Amino acid sequence: MSTLADLDFIPYLKNSGELPNQFLGKVGVYAIFDEVQKLQYIGYSRDVYLSLKQHLVRQPHLCYWIKVQTIDRPSRAILEEIRDRWIAENGSVPPGNRSEVAQWNQPIDVKHLMNSDEQTSYTSATDELAQTKILKQVARRVEAEILDTLRARGVQEDIRFNPKLKEAGLLDLK
Repeated sequence: MSTLADLDFIPYLKNSGELPNQFLGKVGVYAIFDEVQKLQYIGYSRDVYLSLKQHLVRQPHLCYWIKVQTIDRPSRAILEEIRDRWIAENGSVPPGNRSEVAQWNQPIDVKHLMNSDEQTSYTSATDELAQTKILKQVARRVEAEILDTLRARGVQEDIRFNPKLKEAGLLDLK
């Protein structure tokens, strides 16, 4: 098992605008770094590729470099051990594993991203159906902003959000 320092930095996006597909379906631990290679988050997954895609959508401004250690068989104990060793090696807990853990791991809650007009419409809505409609509109607006940000980064991945979650004001990949 490699130390974090022993692993090479891998660009989050290839020149083609795609995620490194060698991690598709791979079990492993990954570290995500920002543009200046400052550690932001350490996670583990049964499919590193899909997790990286999810993080890119949730935190596009912080996903520029990765380091990955794959393992052959899924073992939560081994994955957690590697993650904990990397955090210790770093000398401090990355923000994504501390105060910002929800932004890295939970669906995007658009209720917190409503503008003043949307908030007024939502709070003055007469019933749940009207509120649901407003949440869907906000979710679509936030989704468009995220997709614009990703396009500006040159992302060429197919990004699809779960339409059912939009009704609850949540954005998560399908």
